[in-house]
Amino acid sequence: MISVKNVTLSYGKRVLFDEVNLNFTKGNCYGVIGANGAGKSTFLKILSGEIEPNKGNVEITPGERMSVLKQNHFEFDEVTVLNTVLMGNKRLWEIAKERDAIYAKADFTEEDGIRAGELEGEFGEMDGYTAESDAGALLGDLGVKEEMHGMLMKEISGSLKVRVLLAQALFGNPDILLLDEPTNDLDVETIGWLENFLGGYENIVIVVSHDRHFLDAVCTHVADVDRSKIQIFTGNYSFWYESSQLIARQMSDKNKKMEEKRKDLLDFIARFSANASKSKQATSRKKALEKLVIEEIQPSNRKYPGIIFKQLREVGNQILNVEKLEKAVDGRTLFSNVSFTVNKGDKIAFLSKDHLALTTFFEIINGEAQADSGKFEWGTTVTKAYLPNDNAKYFTDKSLNLMDWLRQFVPPHITDVDEPFLRGFLGKMLFSGDDIMKKTSVLSGGEKVRCMTSRMMLQDPNVVILDEPTNHLDLESIQSFNESMNNFKGIVLFTTHDHTFMQSVANRIIEITPKGIIDRLTTFDEYLEDARVKALREEMYMNVQPA
Repeated sequence: MISVKNVTLSYGKRVLFDEVNLNFTKGNCYGVIGANGAGKSTFLKILSGEIEPNKGNVEITPGERMSVLKQNHFEFDEVTVLNTVLMGNKRLWEIAKERDAIYAKADFTEEDGIRAGELEGEFGEMDGYTAESDAGALLGDLGVKEEMHGMLMKEISGSLKVRVLLAQALFGNPDILLLDEPTNDLDVETIGWLENFLGGYENIVIVVSHDRHFLDAVCTHVADVDRSKIQIFTGNYSFWYESSQLIARQMSDKNKKMEEKRKDLLDFIARFSANASKSKQATSRKKALEKLVIEEIQPSNRKYPGIIFKQLREVGNQILNVEKLEKAVDGRTLFSNVSFTVNKGDKIAFLSKDHLALTTFFEIINGEAQADSGKFEWGTTVTKAYLPNDNAKYFTDKSLNLMDWLRQFVPPHITDVDEPFLRGFLGKMLFSGDDIMKKTSVLSGGEKVRCMTSRMMLQDPNVVILDEPTNHLDLESIQSFNESMNNFKGIVLFTTHDHTFMQSVANRIIEITPKGIIDRLTTFDEYLEDARVKALREEMYMNVQPA
């Protein structure tokens, strides 16, 4: 068990945590959620001992081992891939080094023999004799091929380093596992493997993630960081979100009797308990929900942005026609023979194993980059709103405040542009009061995306193009963006690493590869499970130079 007792942390006048008291127990996975800047990652650093609180302490059951997912991708540059994983079990690594040093001595003494015997015993008890094969198997499961295991960390790509460091954290079955954004830079297959791994994990897992599908798949509890406090709630992210929304609606319904409200809550819990039996964390989550009392469910204090896209006019029959687009960068083919037509009602999710291919494709169809060959044509009725992956060029004038920044992008069809009008669009994205006088030079990544979203809503588009819309956003903004795209009546062309966003929005999947495209009218999950698609994907990526 890990206990947090009276933990308080402040930086100047800003109080991040105030008298936080929590217990994390074996067999549970806790998803730490909260707005950007609330202190989620800082809390994990307090648990790991990297940050010392101003007051209070963290206690771990004696003899238990904690493992932390490292974020410094250069820390192990001079270490081999396999040894980097082995170093995840610090005590085992120390034993191995001391033992090897003794055996390497030229003047081996009787005392050395006794010590070596003690070390061999402890090494065996910790499964040291299978450690290398266990580490190798873990690397293989995470997509790091055997021929790379002897390479130095500095010799492999950044995306592979992420997988090695994840293997390091998971290695040796730690009693307490701390994971900060473990799905970053992982493909959907590897994320699925990690969900299965954690779904069967019997020790304590504490994870920070913006991936709602991942949180739903692995978490038995949610630790909500809000207003300098942390509260633990039973259930996964969707349970926490939907129950808190239900309670909020009930609180606003003054006419509904208490018995009816209680019945609604019991029905809600029963539905989630039934769904829990089908999940990867089936047993522990279902038991947790069965023990839940209604009084534990509380409304959220969070504010959700109002992301609402309205079409100035409905799109016509001709929307977008793409013919044989090709593009290569530095001799590497990003995509070729990309041909398709967008139809009314389409909400298309674009996939690729090379994200540069997707970003470049979106830049081309938005006139911000040139294809090597091929062509595309937009219909005359189309009004586009584009959210690029890199928005830096929209914030080059650092002297502008948010009001003047947004004023630049008011389209010609809007003539009455006053302060209340602009405040309204910024307010929907939670910029209120004096926030609108902020200079663009001080905006965070998430604030810039919120500004870009305000800009997009101003356009009254009938086609929305999104390149990783959930990047830099907190869970509240991601949830709102997701629901907005579900409700939008126009065309959506998008790519995202957010599984829930992909599954709930898309009705068509187009995968862009160096050898052409795969185009299916289907949901994301059905696409991933289709055996014919799996075979075609293998063929499309065979002998392709990795990104």
